[in-house]
Amino acid sequence: MTAEKRSYQVCTRTVMDTTDTEIIFDEQGVSNHVHEFEKTAKETWFPNEDGARRLNELIEKIKIEGKGHEYDCIIGLSGGVDSSYLALKAHEWGLRPLVVHVDAGWNSELAVSNIEKIVEHCGYDLHTHVVNWEEMRDLHIAYLRSGISNQDVPQDHAFFAALYSFAVKNGVRYVFSGGNLATEGIFPRSWHGSAMDAINLLDIHKRHGSKKLATYPIVSFWQYYIYYPLIRKMRVIRPLNFMPFNKDEAIQELEKIGWRSYGRKHGESIFTKLFQNYYLPTRFGYDKRLPHLSSLIVSGQMTREEALSELKKPLYPADELERDISYFCKKLRITRSEFDGYMQLPLNSHKNYRSWNRRYRLLKRIQGLAGKILGRKVSAYS
Repeated sequence: MTAEKRSYQVCTRTVMDTTDTEIIFDEQGVSNHVHEFEKTAKETWFPNEDGARRLNELIEKIKIEGKGHEYDCIIGLSGGVDSSYLALKAHEWGLRPLVVHVDAGWNSELAVSNIEKIVEHCGYDLHTHVVNWEEMRDLHIAYLRSGISNQDVPQDHAFFAALYSFAVKNGVRYVFSGGNLATEGIFPRSWHGSAMDAINLLDIHKRHGSKKLATYPIVSFWQYYIYYPLIRKMRVIRPLNFMPFNKDEAIQELEKIGWRSYGRKHGESIFTKLFQNYYLPTRFGYDKRLPHLSSLIVSGQMTREEALSELKKPLYPADELERDISYFCKKLRITRSEFDGYMQLPLNSHKNYRSWNRRYRLLKRIQGLAGKILGRKVSAYS
């Protein structure tokens, strides 16, 4: 059955629905997202004593390897709940992280304040990378002109590119990520391509941009899959997967040191706030609350009934929306009519631009062959 002919359906365990064109339901109406979460959770999620043991062993290993160095790990700090809580925990564990913040031009005042609160409380040195605004602006305009769904790629790619660059310059192997299954365990892949795909990003900019990206940080396919994990021996660690991570409890703990809640997911970035709560649902019918709330359901932090009640709330108060659109237009130096024009462009897909998919498939075949020869699973960042 084609996506266009499918009747509307909602998962009976979560709130994910057929706005994800690749969603599949079993005979009980349970979506593939639930089954995939359960499979992944068995392999990578340990919110128990076993997780505490694994995490303690890993922390001790990092401390030993980090002796004699200024930093023993690196943390990207956005000011959001996950990264802020992770930075707080790293301090409690006695780690010495290189703390990096990437300023892509969209920080809210509250985000800046929250970052300051974390850094001051933990006594961290903060290293801030400011992305060239003229290049960032040109990339944002190119993405708007492209008409694809994931308008957050320019920010996301710059964040990780700068983080890896700082890690290499400072000889740090362990990259701490606030990514976790408890709050991000479900994500519809049909909605977006990879934010790390530099080939895709550069092709979109080549077709729709007008300014050379002379200083914008880029992570190439070779760097991401070969150089960083296999040559530099870097590892991405997700500590929140080794503990009982509850978002509300994390916020309460952060508030004790003066950190303040944004009231919504990704409220630390004005761009991401507008993108997720207006651009995506208006243009593509994608409501990012669906995977977020579904993740909380399958991780036991929320009931399905509570999630359905949450979905009845408006995505954007009208006055707040107009204020944010006005700021967005002023920041990008476009008129409101230009903004409205971008919102009316034909919908497009990242798949209509060059990507690193062919290289990725080749790499996976090579890893599969290597795994058969060595008798174990072989992958980057393993």
